[in-house]
Amino acid sequence: MIQTGLFDLEFRCRELEKNGDPLVKINAVIPWEEFRPILNQVREKDRKGPAGRKPFDVILMFKILVLQSLYNVSDDSIEYQIRDRISFMRFLGLNVNETVPDAKTIWLFREDLGKLKLAKKLFKRFDRILQEQGFKAKKGQIIDANIVNVPVQRNSREQNKKLKNNEIPDEWNENVTRQKDPDAKWMVKNKQRHYGYKNHISVDVEHKLIRSYEVTDASVHDSNVFEELLDSNNTSKDVYADAAYRSKKNSEALQEKGFRDKVHRKGCRGRKLTRWERQGNRTRSKTRARVEHAFGIQSKIAGNLVSRSIGKIRTSTKIGLRNLAYNIFRWPKLLNAA
Repeated sequence: MIQTGLFDLEFRCRELEKNGDPLVKINAVIPWEEFRPILNQVREKDRKGPAGRKPFDVILMFKILVLQSLYNVSDDSIEYQIRDRISFMRFLGLNVNETVPDAKTIWLFREDLGKLKLAKKLFKRFDRILQEQGFKAKKGQIIDANIVNVPVQRNSREQNKKLKNNEIPDEWNENVTRQKDPDAKWMVKNKQRHYGYKNHISVDVEHKLIRSYEVTDASVHDSNVFEELLDSNNTSKDVYADAAYRSKKNSEALQEKGFRDKVHRKGCRGRKLTRWERQGNRTRSKTRARVEHAFGIQSKIAGNLVSRSIGKIRTSTKIGLRNLAYNIFRWPKLLNAA
């Protein structure tokens, strides 16, 4: 039987650092304690008495959710991987003999974040940290949306009609209702049908950081979530978006608020784009394409997000944490490049 020495774990950690463990870089720069005042709201519920196990530290639980968002794994899987992976344990500040929160505890903590609507507050707090550290939104903003699929619901036509009217089908008992997501909706994109939600984001051109986001069901057209994402704090008034956002309403909103319209032009039946308009679109595309970096990195480090949460509140929490995790992941890279 091989015995482990006193310095075996430390040696393995050093080897991970040599190979470029990204979690070490994240831990070195993120001021986790800045999130505590917001996270403490989860613990403000009155305890019935001193009996029972002391709850896990809110920073530990938050870092677990960040890990889960970065690697897009389930509650059961993140519990197992924390126990199994040295890099995860070190990131969380846990020793091999310490208790690891189980899947149910992780689920409950995220559930509390959702009920208290804290995901967006945490996201905004980190954006303030970025600005305080000199990473203000610069050179304009790019608005776009990405589809977040959820498991397809096998409902009858009559059931779908009732759901569209915000009614619950009579034949659904409590157990069935818990497994259904009446908030998710269908949409068609590139002749393919999708069921779920949309993650609408605004990214600044300079740093490619997500500065604001909104979550809707998938049926909401991209152009209907536009004004909510506009960032007046950006050093430039340029606003980029693809042709789906081109509308009279959005153009007027940009003009009224003092933004410069860099939204792609689009033709229509009976009116094709002129040569200059096509050239303008190609020029704008070079900048607008930078928003794909955010969606691409999210997909690369964690795979396409398929939410298995039920309802908009839970899904919004997961999407918000994923957007926050992207910014957390990107910040050390920006510091290295500075």
